[in-house]
Amino acid sequence: MNNFEFKNPTKIIFGKNTIEKLANEIPKDAKVLLLYGGGSIKKNGIYDQVKTALSNVDVVEFGGIPANPEYAKLMEALKVIKDENITYLLAVGGGSVIDGTKFLSAAALYDGDTPWDILTQNIRTEKGMPFGTVLTLPATGSEMNSGAVITRAETKEKRTMGGPGLFPEFSILDPQVIASIPQRQLANGLMDSFTHVLEQYMTYPIGALLQDRFAESILQTIIEIAPKVLKDPTDYKAASNFMWSCTMALNGLIQKGVPNDWAVHAMGHELTALFGIDHARTLAIIAPSHYKFNFEAKKEKLAQYAERVWNITEGSTDDKAYVAIEKTTEFFHELGIKTKLSEYTEDYEGTAEEIAKRFIDRGWKTLGEHQTLSPDKVEKIVKMAY
Repeated sequence: MNNFEFKNPTKIIFGKNTIEKLANEIPKDAKVLLLYGGGSIKKNGIYDQVKTALSNVDVVEFGGIPANPEYAKLMEALKVIKDENITYLLAVGGGSVIDGTKFLSAAALYDGDTPWDILTQNIRTEKGMPFGTVLTLPATGSEMNSGAVITRAETKEKRTMGGPGLFPEFSILDPQVIASIPQRQLANGLMDSFTHVLEQYMTYPIGALLQDRFAESILQTIIEIAPKVLKDPTDYKAASNFMWSCTMALNGLIQKGVPNDWAVHAMGHELTALFGIDHARTLAIIAPSHYKFNFEAKKEKLAQYAERVWNITEGSTDDKAYVAIEKTTEFFHELGIKTKLSEYTEDYEGTAEEIAKRFIDRGWKTLGEHQTLSPDKVEKIVKMAY
C-alpha cells in the first residue's frame, strides 16, 4: 500500500426531510448566494424547502447554471458575488451546480486577473469562499470532495480544478429528491458513480485489501440497486443506497494508498467538450476500449473484479479478465447507455486525432496509473471506441 494522507472535512447530513436543517449550518450573519440550475427545483418542491429553511437569512439568487457548468455563465455569478458583497455560497443541485459553485468559491478570493487561469495553470485553491450544498442529483460525488470540472464553450474545453479549500462545509443528502429525476439522469448517475470507482480500482494490485473491498462493495451495491432505482425512484431503500454510493465513490476514501487511473475521464471530457455528449455516457464510450487496449497492464485487477463483483470463478486470469470487460459493457447497456461514439454522432471521424492533438498542445505526455498512455495511444483507444 502506498503512503497517503486523508482528511475530509465535509459534514454530511443524510436522510429524509433534512433540508430543513439548513438553517443550523449557515452563519446567521451571512449574505448567501443561492445557486441552482435550470429551475427543476422550483417544480419538485426543493426550492420551497430551501427558501423556508433560509427564511431568516439574507439570500440572493442566481439560477441557470447549465449541465456542464459554463465559464461565461459563472463569470456572471462572480459579478453578483462582488456587487452584492456575498459572504457564503449555497449550491442546490447536482454535480454541475456544485462544481460551478466550487469555481466561484475559488474565483471569489482569487488575486489574478483571469479566473480561467485557475484551471489552465492548475492553481490549487488553498482557501475559498465558504459554501454548502443541497444535493438534488446523485452522480458525481462533488458534494463530498474538493474537485470540479468547468466547461468553456467558446474554446470547446472542459478542464479540472481543485484544492483543499474547495470541500463543502456541509452537504445535505435527502434521498427523496430522486423521485422527480428523469430516467436518463438516473442512468447517468449510476454510470458516473460506477466509473468513478473503476478509475480508482481498475489498475494493478498493490496489497490495499481494505480499499479494494470498499471499492468492490460500492460496485456491487450499484449493480444491485440500479434496476430498482430505474424502475421506481420513489423506492427509498434503493434511493438511499444509490445516493450514498455516489458520495462514497468519490470522497477520497477508496483512492488512498492505491494507484489511480483517470484516463477514461480525461478522454471522456473531450467528447463532452467536442460533441456535448452527457459526461456519464462519454465514460461508457471510452471505458471498454480503454480496458481492452490496456489489457495486459490491468488483467490481474480485471480478473479480481470478475471474481468478486461478477462471481466469475472459472477460467484463466485472461479468461476472467475478458469476461469482466464484457460484463461491464453489458451493465452499461442494461442502464440504457450506448457504448460506441458512432451511436451518438455521425461526425466521429477525426475525433481521435483531435483529442491526441489537444493533449499534446497541453503538454499531457502521459496518462494512466503507469503514466504510459501517450497521446498516440490515446488516439488508438478513442478510435477503438468509434
